[in-house]
Amino acid sequence: MTANLLDFDLEGLAAFCEQLGEKRFRATQLFRWIHQRGASDFSGMSDLAKSLRDKLPDVAHIAAPAVLSRQNAADGTIKWLFDVGNGDAVEAVFIPESDRGTLCVSSQAGCAVGCRFCSTGHQGFSRNLSTAEIVAQLWFVEHTLKRELQTTERMVTNVVMMGMGEPLQNYHALLPALKVMLSDHGYGLSRRRVTVSTSGVVPMMDKLSKDCPVALAVSLHAPTDLLRDDLVPLNKKYPLQELLEACARYLPAAPRDFLTFEYCMLAGINDQPEHARALIQLVRQFDGGRGLSCKFNLIPFNPFPDSGLTCSDKATVQTFAATLSAAGLVTTVRKTRGDDIDAACGQLAGEVLDRTNAVARMAKRRVGTEHVVSMHARLP
Repeated sequence: MTANLLDFDLEGLAAFCEQLGEKRFRATQLFRWIHQRGASDFSGMSDLAKSLRDKLPDVAHIAAPAVLSRQNAADGTIKWLFDVGNGDAVEAVFIPESDRGTLCVSSQAGCAVGCRFCSTGHQGFSRNLSTAEIVAQLWFVEHTLKRELQTTERMVTNVVMMGMGEPLQNYHALLPALKVMLSDHGYGLSRRRVTVSTSGVVPMMDKLSKDCPVALAVSLHAPTDLLRDDLVPLNKKYPLQELLEACARYLPAAPRDFLTFEYCMLAGINDQPEHARALIQLVRQFDGGRGLSCKFNLIPFNPFPDSGLTCSDKATVQTFAATLSAAGLVTTVRKTRGDDIDAACGQLAGEVLDRTNAVARMAKRRVGTEHVVSMHARLP
């Protein structure tokens, strides 16, 4: 089987070229053809030595997974479903705005974390994506849209690793993918414009801060361990205090002077004034009481079948936001995009084989939900 060159960052591609007896600078030329020009035909790469152009088709190829479907939302959002084989499919979502074009990229087929409010988690986990499968989402979308719009302007200005999966549980494939995105010979994105979202894989947060510190968004969703254990099961392994301390360690390396906390607003579960007050106390414990430098992004819950959850009403969300803001915490409410094609936050589902019996496990967890919620009816 030939190598998919989307699998390599620049250093990896240089090593691959050296194995072919080529000088390292050839890798830079090849890298630019692939990522800056969207080329997949070696014969058209005019500044490569002919000997290399003749050699490459026997040992390499450049290809994204097949597209199973494309949906265009009324607000301009576009969702692609990619076939990654063995009955698995993953989704990528492009969100155009006046000043940017954001691509939401998947890192796994399914997800093992199993957050209650996320439709991907309800499917279970199938497998990690390869670097090529992660990069291919950006490569395909960027150059497909350029061709369709007949433009040389950059289409994707921001990448958020907020699609299907927990990126930091696929670190081996994620790291070279991030390097491709950041490379000046690739997509040339700044670290501020590439965001990794995590539910709190603490050891890999520390590793990312050293290897490739991009913007970090932490899926928080609860102010106490008892409630977060139910909403984000990974909390049982990396509880809130451990997670917040990891956030404090990440900040000095972060490309921005703050981290983002994602908070999905769930009616009657985590949206009450006492929850907001507990969040304030949680972040204020750092920096001598001045608090952790952070921004809260409140996310209206996007319902999906069998979740057993509903979205907080607008007034509740606004009150919650006002409480955080009054305490000096920068707070925004995420605008829902692409909800008419199930492309909004927490709705990405793809077509993933449930190899972890997630549906049955979620059903068992819902049995105890009322008990957990009632225990949190009165927070201090």
